Amino acid sequence: MSQLSGHVVIAPDKFRGSLTAAEVAAHVAAGLGPGVATVALPVADGGDGTVEALAASGFTRVEVEVTGPVGDPVRAAYAWRDAGAGEPGPTAVVELAEASGLRRLPSAEGDVGFAPLTATTHGVGELVAHAVRRGARRIVLGLGGSASTDGGAGMMRALGVRFLDADGQELPPGGAALRDLEKIDKSGLVAMDDVEFVIASDVDNPLLGPHGAAAVYGPQKGASPEDVALLERALARLAAVAVHTHGLLGAVEHDGVVRPMGVAAQPGAGAAGGTGFAALAFLRAEFRPGIEYILDLLGFHERLDGARLVITGEGALDEQTLRGKAPAGVAAAAAKAGVPVVAVCGLLALDGEELNAAGITAAYALADIEPDPDLCVSEAGPLLERLAHEIAKTRL
Repeated sequence: MSQLSGHVVIAPDKFRGSLTAAEVAAHVAAGLGPGVATVALPVADGGDGTVEALAASGFTRVEVEVTGPVGDPVRAAYAWRDAGAGEPGPTAVVELAEASGLRRLPSAEGDVGFAPLTATTHGVGELVAHAVRRGARRIVLGLGGSASTDGGAGMMRALGVRFLDADGQELPPGGAALRDLEKIDKSGLVAMDDVEFVIASDVDNPLLGPHGAAAVYGPQKGASPEDVALLERALARLAAVAVHTHGLLGAVEHDGVVRPMGVAAQPGAGAAGGTGFAALAFLRAEFRPGIEYILDLLGFHERLDGARLVITGEGALDEQTLRGKAPAGVAAAAAKAGVPVVAVCGLLALDGEELNAAGITAAYALADIEPDPDLCVSEAGPLLERLAHEIAKTRL
């Protein structure tokens, strides 16, 4: 990549509520000026905005009408890439938030109080089924931004699995209904033996307990303390029946291989309201830290060859950033290649020591040049260009 010698890699995540990752990259490039060679590579960590970032980097966007989190039809998309060299076949990246995210709830104000017990991941399963029919050999599940806490039951129902009560009747959608689960019938599961599943998520919570899907994320979805307790019991019932349905005490057998059935305790089982559990237990998915896997898909490491600087960022650089969010992942990957990293953001809540520990040399915040938070949102693009101009003067 000698033609890119001395270039700057611009690899930001979105500024939530303001700019997409691709828009952030474009404004940063404009601010650096025409004399600076740049490579724009919008990134995501598997959560909200992943499909958009991949589409901006060469993946094909495939749109499908699916079931939204409360049953209404929504237009959702997944990212598609035909098989490359050494790959077994096409790859599809299914972002849960596209079909079943909080932003898909029918409330512009984000009022989710009516949904935490009944919201479903059925639309995610419909996206997976569409990708399987299209010939995907690898399906990456980006888990984040979920509106539901249904343990992935909706996703699996869309793939042919039946969740039955004691009378053999199909349970209604949503996590709360799982408290009445008696049997899981997998006989109608879509044939996917030749499909590899990967979970890409920055969430490593288990399914159950104080750090589980209901306790940690239920309140963010409008669940009351009573709702959280009900959802915890329902998810525990799902895990218990899954073990019983698989026919082995504490284990799963697939193709003659016995695998421990401590799936509920595995990191990532609690991702996206427990959808991680369904992917691990029923789809035999492999869990990967979201940003690391997405960077591999994007070929980020190849873009570092000959680079003199990486610019990353997201709306807020805070403690959550340090727990596997996109800027931290970008910085860690760049550090291995010996390329310095700076970050842009709307709000900076980390000190210099914390930034350096994350591999970020310096951070430039919109709030430092514009004290009005509303203007930081509405004028984020021009403000980013000002920050990028400062980076060009001081770092290049």
